[in-house]
Amino acid sequence: MDNVTRIGVSLEPDLLEEFDKLIDKKGYITRSEAIRDLIRSSLAKEIIKEDENAIVFGTITLFYGHHKGGVKERLMEIQHEHHTKILSSVHVHLDMEQCLEVLIVNGTVKEVRQLSDELGSVKGVTHRTLHRTPVSISEDSDAPHPHFH
Repeated sequence: MDNVTRIGVSLEPDLLEEFDKLIDKKGYITRSEAIRDLIRSSLAKEIIKEDENAIVFGTITLFYGHHKGGVKERLMEIQHEHHTKILSSVHVHLDMEQCLEVLIVNGTVKEVRQLSDELGSVKGVTHRTLHRTPVSISEDSDAPHPHFH
């Protein structure tokens, strides 16, 4: 860990005890690792909330019944319309009726949100979840960041 700055944090004993339980449960080796992750997570949330043009990578998870009125075809149409934002996809047959699809996506906050909203609004989609991480939040902010299109 070259070029780090050490800081002190004051916590009430009860809060520290709860934090130690949490970091132990999550498998962190040190409090510093856990605090760094919390800071990155908070910064990422702010970037996503504040900057519609920030570049993000993420996943869109869809659950749907594949026999419902052309849902597969409509989802495929939307994916083809947005093919530059979809890096990969995985399709799983959960049973005779239900499917799970996970799309790995890249684009601006706005583009990825709009794609997720469009896919989630298709009749027959029963659940949709969007997870995004800004490209700019990383261990080494000077490292080059991939951008696929």
